Amino acid sequence: MAGAAEVTRRIAIGLLALLVLALLLSWGYARVQGMGEMRTHGARGRVIRVEVLNGSGEGGVASRVAIFLKEGGFHVVDVKNADRFDYFATMVVARGEDPAPARAVAHYLGGPPVIRQSRSSDEAEVTVVIGSDRSKLHLEP
Repeated sequence: MAGAAEVTRRIAIGLLALLVLALLLSWGYARVQGMGEMRTHGARGRVIRVEVLNGSGEGGVASRVAIFLKEGGFHVVDVKNADRFDYFATMVVARGEDPAPARAVAHYLGGPPVIRQSRSSDEAEVTVVIGSDRSKLHLEP
């Protein structure tokens, strides 16, 4: 009987090892797939062009956001102050008909709201307006 118990134990350990290996491989695959899902390219394979506007009044915040976006693979075309400094909420503005590039930028920043405001602009497909809630942005990969 001791021999049968030993065989059963070894089979159980082997199955457990296979299960752990399968979970590790699944986790690794999900991480690689997740990286591919982050869309930094828009229509026709072009890198998403982003304009960053500081609407919070805090000096340097637009530059920090711009650097973070560049590190994420986005093309920051302009960094400047917004028309005013009393924006409460940070928002991502879709400048074209397709809101997907703006959604990708919003996702990368941690989920600020996306607003559609089409205008013809060769400069940027997306505008990020930073509000006083800037601490909600996820500026670390």
